[in-house]
Amino acid sequence: MPPATGAAPNRTAEALITRRIETPLGPMVAGATDEGLALLEFAEPDRLGPQLDAARKAIGCRAEEGDHPLLARLAGELFEYFEGTRAEFSVPLRLAGSPFQVMAWQALRDIPFGRTRTYAEQARAIGRPAAVRAVGAANGRNRLAIVVPCHRVVASGGRLCGYGGGLWRKQFLIDLERRHAPGDDAQAGLLFS
Repeated sequence: MPPATGAAPNRTAEALITRRIETPLGPMVAGATDEGLALLEFAEPDRLGPQLDAARKAIGCRAEEGDHPLLARLAGELFEYFEGTRAEFSVPLRLAGSPFQVMAWQALRDIPFGRTRTYAEQARAIGRPAAVRAVGAANGRNRLAIVVPCHRVVASGGRLCGYGGGLWRKQFLIDLERRHAPGDDAQAGLLFS
């Protein structure tokens, strides 16, 4: 897994460069700095606006549309992911949040492709078994959809809940990964509604 940073906001003239990327789930907007990818969000205004603003504030910079090598790299990796030929993203990430949020987001990246965990399992994975609601809140503030796979976290019993991009997208991503996951069908019996 590529390194991710959780450094404090950098108050420089740096810009968050954004670009629209078309996906099978609809358009997404990605944002990167020279340090790493800081945003990947579905383009619906009610979701994108707050996430873009939060990313910009967390990093401490302005946002502007444009081209960046990391965004081109991400577009290629997303294409491979949706084709079923990529299980992990290698683009460097810039995770900007509280220490708890960064810890929760890092733990999301440890969930194997094609598998799910419950919120309680995720809280235990970060050593905070009583922090189930806080884990859910951190997942909701994840600004890197798909790449930091909060879609892999489900309610107890495997029920779908809590995905900012909509439950239909969460189901699509889980199904896509299950179809292309190597070997182990240990979770194939989970039912989703």
